[in-house]
Amino acid sequence: MTFWPVSAASERQPLTQPSFRRALVLFPLAAVLLLLAGCGPGGEAAQKKPPPEPPPAPEPAEAPPLEEEPAGRVVGVGPAPEGIVADSETGLVAVALRNPNELALVDGGSGETVRRVGLPESARHLGLAGPGGPVLVPAEGSDSFVRVGLPGGEILGETPVGDFPHNAAALPDGRIFVVNEKASTASMVEDGREVETVETDLKPGGVAVTEGGLVGVIAVQGLTLEVFEADTLDSVGRVDAGEGPTHVKAGTGNRFYVTDTRGDAVFVYGARPEPEQLDRVPLPGSPYGIAVDPGRGHLWVTLTARQQLVQFDLEGDSLREITRYPTVRQANTVAVDPASGRVFVTGKTDGQLQILDPR
Repeated sequence: MTFWPVSAASERQPLTQPSFRRALVLFPLAAVLLLLAGCGPGGEAAQKKPPPEPPPAPEPAEAPPLEEEPAGRVVGVGPAPEGIVADSETGLVAVALRNPNELALVDGGSGETVRRVGLPESARHLGLAGPGGPVLVPAEGSDSFVRVGLPGGEILGETPVGDFPHNAAALPDGRIFVVNEKASTASMVEDGREVETVETDLKPGGVAVTEGGLVGVIAVQGLTLEVFEADTLDSVGRVDAGEGPTHVKAGTGNRFYVTDTRGDAVFVYGARPEPEQLDRVPLPGSPYGIAVDPGRGHLWVTLTARQQLVQFDLEGDSLREITRYPTVRQANTVAVDPASGRVFVTGKTDGQLQILDPR
């Protein structure tokens, strides 16, 4: 029998102590490198990184104590007034109150409260279906939309809508567009029933309708203005609306005016053929409440941080400031009577209503 010699190269060599130490170092290093590769730009961990949280919804500035007497007349109206509309046909001003949740109907000439109407929940914004009413009341906590008749104050109907209805506006054909802030939807109400729902950008807080039937919706957390066709509810387009928009009003010529409360500005938008920014007017002082007097071509904006009401002239695609008036404290909402031009401002802190006849 022949025995072949075993070569030195084929002999199994024992693992020496230095080699063993090198292995102990290299194995953990390889594991770390694999982990870092998984966390790189194309790694699974990076892909699962949650998107950044949207900014909080903007709020009005907390008003400091008054330094000037408010212009015009000031009357008591009830606790925490916020949300107001003025009806030219009846001469009544509707004001939303809290604790208890009521709608005060005020004579716009004398300032006397002529009637109080109980509401199912509080409202921060009001709308008007047209001259003579009814008043449109999004009762936020009840997830319902209420219609209140004028001048009698009767409840004409209560319609279940989406989560936390915040604002409402009437379309030219009588349908009502209600934005539901916490649901990020809008409800179309017809004949007292919700007949259709459309998705909006994050947390819709303001809505307005042009004479031409375009609906503008402000998303207070999405930071956009989106425009819808009233007939079809199709979206015409969506544009940026500043750093913290809160409210929108419609003007003539398919214009929308937006208060950028966090960004201290007022924006002017055109809506045809698609929404576009026409102007940005800097307005320090936390602009919040907004109202349009289309017949006189005026825009009114409250500055909650400065206790001021600013009057603008609507000059085509831009705004020209006319004058300023000192207001009641915490002037969150403003309305104008289109017949007389009289302006009404709510003072939330002291439960007051300011009645102003512009110069």
